Amino acid sequence: MRNPIRCAWAEGDTLMRAYHDEEWGVPQHDSRMLWEMLMLEGFQAGLAWIIILRKRDAFRKAFAKFDPEKVARFGKRDIARLMADAGIVRARVKIEATIRGAQLYCEMADAGESFDDFCWSFTSGKVIKSDGKSRIITTPLSDRISKEMKGRGFKFVGPTIVYAWMQAVGIVNDHSANCFRRTQVRG
Repeated sequence: MRNPIRCAWAEGDTLMRAYHDEEWGVPQHDSRMLWEMLMLEGFQAGLAWIIILRKRDAFRKAFAKFDPEKVARFGKRDIARLMADAGIVRARVKIEATIRGAQLYCEMADAGESFDDFCWSFTSGKVIKSDGKSRIITTPLSDRISKEMKGRGFKFVGPTIVYAWMQAVGIVNDHSANCFRRTQVRG
């Protein structure tokens, strides 16, 4: 497709365009990847997503490819190593939240609860399609998911972060009405 129309945020930067065209909004059902994206959205809090996207490979290296079982065992030495890693966002509270998030993920798995099933339970496994016109940053559903996640002990999962994560992992199809990906992305 020559010069397709994209969501406005994806125009300009080649990395953002590739992320938009290949990944953003595609329904994700891999539990580990859902968790990785939630953690990265948490790191993005207060920053632009392009910063996280440019550092994603470094994050994956620093956090053992976001293997929750490995990250759950990170201790003080790992925190010190991560705080010294210029390739990632060095915010101690976000690093500690990621380690705790890994522990919670593992606790859920040990109890027989799939993170994928948990994430998609809020929509009965169905993709929510927005109107493609409104710029939304939170919804009653992102509020509800945020409260549930916070109740379980997750950090950096406020309603705005949760909504951005819902968009990224395809729980909601928020591609613009005229974006070529809007009809391509299916639930």
